[in-house]
This record gives sequence, structure tokens and C-alpha cells, in this order.
Amino acid sequence: MTLAPDWVCEVLSPSTSVVDRTRKLPLYHREGVAHAWLVDPLARTLEVFRREPSGWLLTATHAGVETVRAEPFDAVPLGLGTLWLGQVQAER
Repeated sequence: MTLAPDWVCEVLSPSTSVVDRTRKLPLYHREGVAHAWLVDPLARTLEVFRREPSGWLLTATHAGVETVRAEPFDAVPLGLGTLWLGQVQAER
């Protein structure tokens, strides 16, 4: 690729969380990605980051099944429960 995406989303797992946070996020910042989301299906959280010149700025942390507006898609409501739907069904 020659052009960085405006947004990336990483779905964390126990085996990849450290790599996603310590290796991938700095790489995305270096390459000019504007926004990053970290979704943790086990903790049922969404962390929203915005690229700043000095590093990533955590702009929001959302949890549970609330409906949120998360940048860069803040014009569209997102029901967090839809992210956990597969996990909730597996728990039944």
C-alpha cells in the first residue's frame, strides 16, 4: 500500500493484545493512520484513539451494550451489543 487508511480496527484476543498495543499501534501512527479502535470482546470494551503529532490520544472508552457515537464515524450511532452478539450467543 502507498496510502494509509483513515481508520483501523483491531479485535483483541489474549494472544494478540500485547502485539496490537505495543507493535501495531505505533506502526499505524508512524504510517499516518488517523483513527484506531481496539475492540476487546472479552471485556466488551471499545477504545477509540485519534492520531496526534505526539502519539495516540485516547478519546473514549465505551463498554457494555450502550449505543455510542465513536469517531471517525460519530455521525452514525453504533450499538455495542452488536459487537458482542456472537459472544453472547456462545455463552448460552
